[in-house]
Amino acid sequence: MEFRECADRIRKQINGVLVGKEETVENLMITFLAGGHLLLEDVPGVGKTTLANALAKSIDASFGRIQFTPDTLPGDILGVSVYDIKSGIFTYKKGPVMNHIVLADEINRTSPKTQASLLEVMEERQVTMDGVAYKIEEPFMIIATQNPIDFLGTYNLPEAQLDRFMMKISIGYPKAEEEVLMAENFLKGEHVSFLKPVASIEEVCRMRKEVEKIRVHKDLITYMANLIKATREHSGLMLGASPRALLALIRAVQAKAYLLGREFVIPEDVAEVAKAVLCHRLVLSMDAKMNHITAEQILQEIQKKVRVPVFRM
Repeated sequence: MEFRECADRIRKQINGVLVGKEETVENLMITFLAGGHLLLEDVPGVGKTTLANALAKSIDASFGRIQFTPDTLPGDILGVSVYDIKSGIFTYKKGPVMNHIVLADEINRTSPKTQASLLEVMEERQVTMDGVAYKIEEPFMIIATQNPIDFLGTYNLPEAQLDRFMMKISIGYPKAEEEVLMAENFLKGEHVSFLKPVASIEEVCRMRKEVEKIRVHKDLITYMANLIKATREHSGLMLGASPRALLALIRAVQAKAYLLGREFVIPEDVAEVAKAVLCHRLVLSMDAKMNHITAEQILQEIQKKVRVPVFRM
C-alpha cells in the first residue's frame, strides 16, 4: 500500500475545513477511493458544497458544478453539439459533467428527464452525443446533494439512479463547540479556496488500484451476498438491494480496510459501511411505511439474523 499516506493527507486537509465531521469525510474518502458516487441529503448550509470543493482542491482535480433547477436541461449538464458553418460539421462542446469531480447541487430540484441524463455518465464514465462516445478522464466522481423530500419543489430520484450512488449520507449540524471553531476559522480567513493539492491525479489513480487489491475472503463475500439476498426476501421491503449493490458493498469495504491500513477486509468493515451503501437502495412496503418502519431498522434486523463468518486471514 505504497500510496495510502496520500489518502491520509487528503482526509486530514478536508477535516480541517469541515470541522467535527470525521465520519462524513471518511465516507467521502471510501466512496472516492472505491470509484463510486456520493449522494448527500441534508438541509441547506451544512457544508455539502464545501465538502465537494475541498476534495477537488486537495487532489488538483478539475471541478464542475451544476446547479439543478426545474428548467435545467440535459444539454446544460452533458454539453451540446454546435454546427460549424465553415466546416459544415457538428462540434461537441463539453458540459460541466466532463470534469474529475462534479457537484450536482440540489439534484432533486430538476425534472426526471434531466436527472436521467446522468445515468450513462455515472455508470459508463462516458457521454454519448450524436452517436459518438466521449470518455471522461479518471478519477471521476459525482457528488450530488439533495434536499429532504418533504421540501418544496423536489422530485424523488428514481430507483435506477439511486442505485448508481455507492453511498448516501448526511452531514448534520455541528456541535456547539465545533460551530464556534468554524466561526473562528471563518474570521481568520481560512477557507476552502485557500486549499492546496496534497496528492496528484496519478497518485489517486494508483490508490484506487491498490484498493482493488485488498483481499476479501470468500466467506465474507458469501456473507455480504446473504445480506443482499435477505433484503429481497424481507416482508417490509417492496424492493431489495440489486447485484450492483453487492459489488458496491465489496468495493466500499475494500476502501474502508485500505484507509485503516489493512490489506484484508474483516466483518466489522461490512457492519460499518452497510447502512450508507444499502439503505438508500431499499424501497419500503406500504405496511412498513404505515407503521413508520425505516430502512435502517430493517437493515439492522437483517444484520442480526445473517450469520457473520469467523475466519483467519
